[in-house]
Amino acid sequence: MKNLFERSAVEEVKGRMAQLRPDSAAHWGKMNAAQAVEHCARGMELALGDRRPPRVLIGRILGPLVKPMAFRDGEPMRKNSPTVPGLAVEDERDLEAERSRLCGLIDRFAAGGPACCTTHPHSFFGRLTPEEWSAWMYKHLDHHLRQFGA
Repeated sequence: MKNLFERSAVEEVKGRMAQLRPDSAAHWGKMNAAQAVEHCARGMELALGDRRPPRVLIGRILGPLVKPMAFRDGEPMRKNSPTVPGLAVEDERDLEAERSRLCGLIDRFAAGGPACCTTHPHSFFGRLTPEEWSAWMYKHLDHHLRQFGA
């Protein structure tokens, strides 16, 4: 499974992010490109431990059952997947500023390696290993880049 500890995966997502334009049309969802990039930055903050949302009840119940399917290699995230509370972006954003911020967070994550990953549980899946965080962050970025055809 691709992950953000692999330099090639980091370069791939950055190259795909560079294809986004302020007027890039979404194939699904409510966010525009700038909002989706900020949403992805907030996701990276989860993996880094900068954001620490509480576990959600439904995740405590279903998380262990859904996690093996969600982390299956080669399976992208489904369209319109639910989001972690606090990660949704509804206000207007500047794409260039958000892209720069996200690239910095990706670089920080990749450079820090497994030691930089949070030990705080994911709000839905629960505890994740650094390798799971890295793979999930790649899947999340891929999901939103595919949302805009990048």
